[in-house]
Amino acid sequence: MFSKITSNIKVSVVPEYDSKNSYPSENRYVFKYNIVIENCSDFPVKILKRKWLIFDVGFGFTEVVGDGVIGLTPELQSGETFTYFSNVMLRSGVGNMSGKYLVNNLDTEENFEIDIPKFNLLTEILQN
Repeated sequence: MFSKITSNIKVSVVPEYDSKNSYPSENRYVFKYNIVIENCSDFPVKILKRKWLIFDVGFGFTEVVGDGVIGLTPELQSGETFTYFSNVMLRSGVGNMSGKYLVNNLDTEENFEIDIPKFNLLTEILQN
């Protein structure tokens, strides 16, 4: 598990190689990742946007930007968590991801960024 706390918002990530949906002979390596966002602050927040930086060894960086997460803009009261999973495909089978969420403090209407911790993406054979 990879975790990071920014502005009292904790983001934890658990990545996993998805061998059932990967096709190494076609340079298609799929990874699932589970994310837990925990509001440890004293105020309610809303996740507005996400920005990912995906690194694929031998193929470089890709940036992905979008609204919310998995089509939602979740609101978290103080002490609440929001969990979701998604996936990413690499061509090399080795890489990493990191990113940021744009978050709104629902009490003050101020926006701020929180970090998504950098996590490694490795095929099963490379994990041994």
